[in-house]
Amino acid sequence: MNPKVDFFFNKTSKWQKEYQHLRTMMLECELTEELKWGVPCYTLQSSNVVLIHGFKDYCALLFHKGVLLADPEGILVQQTKNVQSARQIRFVGLQEILALEEKIKTYIFEAIQVEKMGLKVDMKKTKEFDIPEEFLTELEKNPALETAFSALTPGRQRGYLLYFSAPKQAKTRVLRVEKYIPQILEGRGLDDE
Repeated sequence: MNPKVDFFFNKTSKWQKEYQHLRTMMLECELTEELKWGVPCYTLQSSNVVLIHGFKDYCALLFHKGVLLADPEGILVQQTKNVQSARQIRFVGLQEILALEEKIKTYIFEAIQVEKMGLKVDMKKTKEFDIPEEFLTELEKNPALETAFSALTPGRQRGYLLYFSAPKQAKTRVLRVEKYIPQILEGRGLDDE
């Protein structure tokens, strides 16, 4: 147990019992407990394997390279369509975790093997993402914007492309693009302060 992570398990939460049981399971699997992104993350030789997190309707184990796991039980969930590597096992109560405990451990041990074998997820390259028409128009009109966007790291580029593409309405996409042009020109990513 890592004392830096205790606060997560001690705070009042809808999922407190579920979190406690998942923590016990993780610690039985010879992983190192760390605090990352404000949640318990379990690592093998500094590589992220699985983390515990919760939402309004469920708590979950998130496997960082879940896409590489065999899923014989059909219980791995892709959180959103843009998540390439991670997969979750979701729970709505402690009884569900208890009923699946041995199967969950099988997934955990497979995730550990994936790390030990050094397997990598073949991630989609930034140039393979669609550029929303509204942003493409701005890039074509403004060479400085195109230069600044090209200079961003691939992760920052993907962040913008996903954010600009998300709205269904063109006017919302236009507003998002216009709002972030100054930030791109300054060489900052979507979430940079």
